[in-house]
Amino acid sequence: MTSPAEARIATLPALGRWGVAWTRPQHKAEVYNAAANRLLSETGTFDEVEVAQDIVNNFRSSHSYPLNTFQVGLRRLAPHGAVIAQRLKRLPSILAKLELRQDTMKLSQMQDIGGCRAILQSVTSVRAVREAYRRSEMKHHFQNEKDYIADPRESGYRGMHLVYRYFSDKNKTWNGLKIEIQLRSQIQHAWATAVESIGTFLGKALKSSQGDKEWLEWLKLVSSAFALIERSPLVPGTPTNQKALRRAIRETAGRLRVYQTLAGVRSALDMRDAPTHAKADYFLMMLDYRQNRLRVRGFRRQEMERAQQEYLEAERELAADGAAVLVSVSSMDQLKRAYPNFYQDTDLFVSLVRRVSRP
Repeated sequence: MTSPAEARIATLPALGRWGVAWTRPQHKAEVYNAAANRLLSETGTFDEVEVAQDIVNNFRSSHSYPLNTFQVGLRRLAPHGAVIAQRLKRLPSILAKLELRQDTMKLSQMQDIGGCRAILQSVTSVRAVREAYRRSEMKHHFQNEKDYIADPRESGYRGMHLVYRYFSDKNKTWNGLKIEIQLRSQIQHAWATAVESIGTFLGKALKSSQGDKEWLEWLKLVSSAFALIERSPLVPGTPTNQKALRRAIRETAGRLRVYQTLAGVRSALDMRDAPTHAKADYFLMMLDYRQNRLRVRGFRRQEMERAQQEYLEAERELAADGAAVLVSVSSMDQLKRAYPNFYQDTDLFVSLVRRVSRP
């Protein structure tokens, strides 16, 4: 029988090799799921919502230790020169995904709360790392695999996803928690970086297939053209004729002002770090296509009403030859954290698009 002292110890963070505190899961699956449902329903008292948020955050943070373990393993199996990263899914992203799939998914079933990623030289390297996992003698339990290179998502996303359940016969604290491993080629990652950055600039979740339909279709076309470079299957529903594919990419890119938009995102990220914007919570970004100029205004949280008003005015002003978007600083910071090689990836994306859209 567990004593009160032992029960209390079980809720304390575990100390890792260098004194790092690792969060332990404190609740059963049904408690986590109920807490997530509370946050999704937006009902309950302030205290009830706060407790629910703490419970969900405990589940999220509990993935840190397994995630670190898999990240170390990925570094060991990936070839020299691979770019390795890891992340815990942000709470807003967790809730957005659960809301989108509330009929088919519960919090305890999510596979990508903890995720690590390897950016590899080529599709051949991606396949080689996948085979290395198959041959490895790890004790963690293989859950499933999604080969989005052989079978691209309808959105155009391509890559390899592996999901494992953490397992240790020495310390069972984190057993059963799922970790997702993403394997991408440099070309596939450049496409994903562009989707995220353009979505941030437009204020739409393009990676979740939400937003302007013409942008979403263009990104699918580009993904198919990139797949041709990598001699991989095309995205369903895109032209199989290479000449028609090139023409569609080129013509749509002109209408959408793709290159100006990407240049605007880069400029906005640079201005994010400028001393004049150090205290801003929101940025109003105004891209004038005629003058090829980006204007950025920073606003504090208490100035939100004025920011909204200026945003509406900018939209009217730039309706024909420009774009305006009001973006939170936190979303831009998240973009930089998620894609630390953003500028390099964007340069590669632009050069590849120019290559696949030549007449």
